[in-house]
Amino acid sequence: MTSSFFGLAVVLGLLSAIGPFAIDMYLPALPSIGQTLNASMGAVQGSLMAFFISLGIGQIVYGPVSDMLGRKAPLYFGLGLFALASIGCALAPDVHTLIVLRFFQGLGACAGMVVPRAVVRDLHTGHEAARLMSLLMLVFSVSPILAPLTGSFLIEAFGWRSVFWAVLVAALLGLVLLATRLPETRPPADRLGSSVAGALQAYRTLLKDRHYLGLVFIGAFGMASFFAYLANSSFVLIDHYGLTPRQYSLAFAANAASFIGVSQFTGLLGQRFGLVRLVKGAVAGYALMMGLLLALNLAGIDRLDVMIAVLFLGYGFLGLVVPTAAVLALEEHGAIAGTASALMGTLQFVTGAVVMAVTGVFADGSARPMVAGIAAAAATAFVVARLTLAGHKPVAMQPR
Repeated sequence: MTSSFFGLAVVLGLLSAIGPFAIDMYLPALPSIGQTLNASMGAVQGSLMAFFISLGIGQIVYGPVSDMLGRKAPLYFGLGLFALASIGCALAPDVHTLIVLRFFQGLGACAGMVVPRAVVRDLHTGHEAARLMSLLMLVFSVSPILAPLTGSFLIEAFGWRSVFWAVLVAALLGLVLLATRLPETRPPADRLGSSVAGALQAYRTLLKDRHYLGLVFIGAFGMASFFAYLANSSFVLIDHYGLTPRQYSLAFAANAASFIGVSQFTGLLGQRFGLVRLVKGAVAGYALMMGLLLALNLAGIDRLDVMIAVLFLGYGFLGLVVPTAAVLALEEHGAIAGTASALMGTLQFVTGAVVMAVTGVFADGSARPMVAGIAAAAATAFVVARLTLAGHKPVAMQPR
């Protein structure tokens, strides 16, 4: 049972990681893409923004479709589209073509973002779901550790276009795993009540559920702080602090390692203290660390080692917030888990894209706009958590 539990987490995590892999491998290449294609910093960031926007928009469709047709069919389509768009990105002659193809690449990738969460809800609830989600995130989070480093080696050896050939290989591997290792977790009998009209009604139900929306936005603003870091860190760490692409990859990996390592305690801490109490405590620690980082920067302490250390602690807390808030948000919506997961993903990525855009407007080459965006998103997540979870008793989840 344990081996099959872990095996399922590996497959789901790898499918979920294909989209982020296409982001994280790409980050060290941003400055060189601008130079090669004669594009501005804003235009190059636009290719990243297009990917995030399509990741958000596409999930609205994939979620209900996975409720209607099962979990595997949308994954086949999404991975196929991602593979074709990856080939196009590798051959893009200019930044405008790259932006368009990155949009379609994101549309394909988002199938792997929304469907695995629905599979988790199909199979488990409570702390078992939190445990599976944290294991999924363990595999998923290998991407921000290995992908930038792998990307930096590929870029140095073969140029930035090699990144897209690499993610094409990842998509093909995902198709093989989907065909051979992932069972269908939504049987035909459960799909009978699912339809387009039902999906629209489900979205109306979810949008009226303040508790669900509150939990979604706790995770959304948590991830938005990370998206602000994604969009700006390569310019700040490479251009402002003078790191090489490889050194940048190692610095980026340190934060991801913190997120991964701490997230593995989600199931244990959730069972011990209750998922609600866990979210409250973790989001408070997360907001405190990011607020401290901004305060230090405003005080004139503009040091890379300080930034990495505080981000390491802050993103450790975030590793507890994101999977736990996701489990709580889906807990009461098992019958429409695909749709609920889709709306969660859409709201989270749209929120992240907005935060990325705002921090991009104020980008001046220094660390301050990025740090301010990270701190503001963390503070908002803390406020939303206080409002959403006020009055909820921190009852520990019991084994099913």
